[in-house]
Parts: sequence; structure tokens; C-alpha cells
Amino acid sequence: MSGFADATDAKRTKGGFAVSRTINLNSPFLLGFDEIDSLLEHIGRSASNGYPPYNIERLAADADKPERLRITLAVAGFRAEDLDVTVADGQLTIRGRQNGGPDRDFLYRGIAARQFQRCFVLAETMEVGGAVLENGLLAITLVRPQPLRGARRIRIAAGD
Repeated sequence: MSGFADATDAKRTKGGFAVSRTINLNSPFLLGFDEIDSLLEHIGRSASNGYPPYNIERLAADADKPERLRITLAVAGFRAEDLDVTVADGQLTIRGRQNGGPDRDFLYRGIAARQFQRCFVLAETMEVGGAVLENGLLAITLVRPQPLRGARRIRIAAGD
């Protein structure tokens, strides 16, 4: 068994077939992946309303920097003090809350001052390099350190 569902698990959709893949995480060859099941379940449950819109782009490695990812969120109207970026338990969370004071008297309010929370699950090797707010865009840089390549010999200790 390959660990993936075969073509008989395909689901009929309006535009054709959409193949449903299931990963068999109970394989004896997948060691240390116990938490992936709960991670996939968490991702499936987290409903996204699409606000704020965001981009994720890959930034190529150059002479002094490894390959990076940049998440850019459109947060027009938010100041740096209205935003909170945290990393906990492998999850990057961006929260925004505008503190519109009572001293403002709107005749018409077409720009919503709504709060948001957007979460991204990070691989264990991903590190947050920094965050910059400029021109209504919050850019968060993620660094993927290069893994050490090559084989490593494991010493075998003699038992009793």
C-alpha cells in the first residue's frame, strides 16, 4: 500500500474529478510524525473568512541570505501598535485590533474597523526573521535554515 488513496476514492465535482488523497500516518516507516494527524485536523477546523487578504512568496537565496518566505497581509488602517505577531507551539499568529477612540464623529463609515486573527502553522525548522509594516502592508519574513546534508555514522555501543 502506497499510503495514498487510489483513483477509486475520487470524488465527482462540477468541473470533473477531484482526487481525495489520504495519507497513512500509521506506517511503521513514518517515525516521529504523531502530531501531524492533529495538525491536519486543526487546519481543517480553522475556518478562514478571507480577511485580511494575504500573499505568500518565496524569496530566492542570495550570497548572504538563505531562501526565505514572506507573508504579506493587507492591513490598511492598522498601526504597528494595533498589530500583534506571535509564535507559539509552531504556529505564527497575527492579530489586529483597531482602537478607534470615541473622539471620532463619523458621518459615514465605509471602512470597517474590524479585528482579525490569521494563523499559519510553521515547520519546526522555520524561524521568523522579522516583521515590517509599510504602506498598509505587514510583511513577515520566515527563514528556512539550510539543513546539514550528508551521511552521519552512528556509533554502536556494545551491550553487557
